[in-house]
Amino acid sequence: MYILITGGAGFIGSNFIVYFLNKYPLIKIVNVDKLTYAGELSNLSEIDSYKNYTFIKGDICDRTLIENLFKEYNFKGIIHFAAETHVDNSIKSPDEFINTNILGSFNLLDVAKNNWMLAPNKFKDNHQTSRFLHISTDEVYGALGETGLFTENTPYAPNSPYSASKASSDFIARSYYHTYGFNVVTTNCSNNYGPKQHDEKLIPTIIRKALSGENIPIYGKGTNIRDWLYVLDHCKGIDLAFNKGAAGETYNIGGKNERDNLYIAKIICNILDEILPQSKSYKEQITFVEDRPGHDFRYAIDATKIEQELGWNAKENFETGIRKTVYWYVNKYQG
Repeated sequence: MYILITGGAGFIGSNFIVYFLNKYPLIKIVNVDKLTYAGELSNLSEIDSYKNYTFIKGDICDRTLIENLFKEYNFKGIIHFAAETHVDNSIKSPDEFINTNILGSFNLLDVAKNNWMLAPNKFKDNHQTSRFLHISTDEVYGALGETGLFTENTPYAPNSPYSASKASSDFIARSYYHTYGFNVVTTNCSNNYGPKQHDEKLIPTIIRKALSGENIPIYGKGTNIRDWLYVLDHCKGIDLAFNKGAAGETYNIGGKNERDNLYIAKIICNILDEILPQSKSYKEQITFVEDRPGHDFRYAIDATKIEQELGWNAKENFETGIRKTVYWYVNKYQG
């Protein structure tokens, strides 16, 4: 059975492919990735020799490519990671986010629907269980105050071009279920961290700047709060949603690890002080910089639904996960 994974050279996608192929050695994966700045083939070097893995450089906005891949491989599932995700970049260049996150997602949904279905609510004989898993973000819900959690029923209120483009793709996926009976499941996750994340993101930036002796930039006063989810825990949740989730449903995946940005910078510096001590603490490099436009104050997810219905639980707490993450990046930057 062939499964199409999009964006599999990125942070979460590459972690997922390695996890998934090792768990299901009989499944064949075709990974389509445009290899923008966020895609890195070295993230997948450990499975280069796998016979059930194929990489294709391509753009999900290229509908002809997607149609040809369906003809060649007759996919029985899609796990759709491919997206532009960096909020700062969406503020500077929103058009790339609109194209990839909206048009690209539509292409995948529409080509899959045309290949798997004869008519609304009528699947082809060999596609009765074919499924599309759409990976999204908690940022579609907007910002929280000091209390409360995002649930699957929280109204959408995206505040950046990035989150607006992801919200749009979520709605397109939802419409394909309600209009056509298409077998789609959506997951909305909290902030991921762990090995293989792009250098531009918060945690790799803190580690990289600390090790290079540069200022560690923290937006505003460092009080913005995120719910941090270790990437391997997320991969296990995606696996469950893909294999056991109910068609048309959304599952929120969160780590129950709310931490503000200043705490994250300080705990990383503490770990670095321990494993790579220098004459003064890395914490002295922490510098506050002008906040970014529209910076949401707090995100936090209620993962009760996926916990109760699919049996998922986050195994990693932030303090154990961040230590693993720091060690991985120290090896990357100094190895």
